[in-house]
Amino acid sequence: MVLPPDVSAEDLASFRPAAPSLTGQPTGFGIVGAPTNLVAAASEQYLSGPLLGWDVTVRFVPSSYVFEYGDGASGQSSTGGASWEALGQAQFTPTATSHAYRERGTYPVRVSVQYTAAVNFGSGIWRPVTGLVTATSGTYDVQVVEARTALVGQTCAENPGGPGC
Repeated sequence: MVLPPDVSAEDLASFRPAAPSLTGQPTGFGIVGAPTNLVAAASEQYLSGPLLGWDVTVRFVPSSYVFEYGDGASGQSSTGGASWEALGQAQFTPTATSHAYRERGTYPVRVSVQYTAAVNFGSGIWRPVTGLVTATSGTYDVQVVEARTALVGQTCAENPGGPGC
């Protein structure tokens, strides 16, 4: 009986998970000095085909999200983040995946998702793959602008739904 080989991430060249999606809040915009909330989505994926002479199924599970904010800064998270609404947070509050830009401009944001992988050689047993497999999104442009404040009749503590709160 021939035993299945050990598999590394490099062996999975013909098996690539789909690129993650990427969006932001506010959609396509940011304000200098205020958090822009970035949200990526990736899911567990199964791909089948030949590998090292065997018919296999490969399972990819997202394990890490690396955000490149387009201004030289980057951040890493164990999740792709969530909308302010889903988090129960007010707009322009920091999140695990947000970023505050220092200057006006248009910034090309990307996210790379690192996946752990496992291979099933048809036995029903998943064997872990050594290393990580990465899939990167296309760019999501964030246009960062300056905002001017206005005088209002009440503070945000007095009227949390007021302008700028």
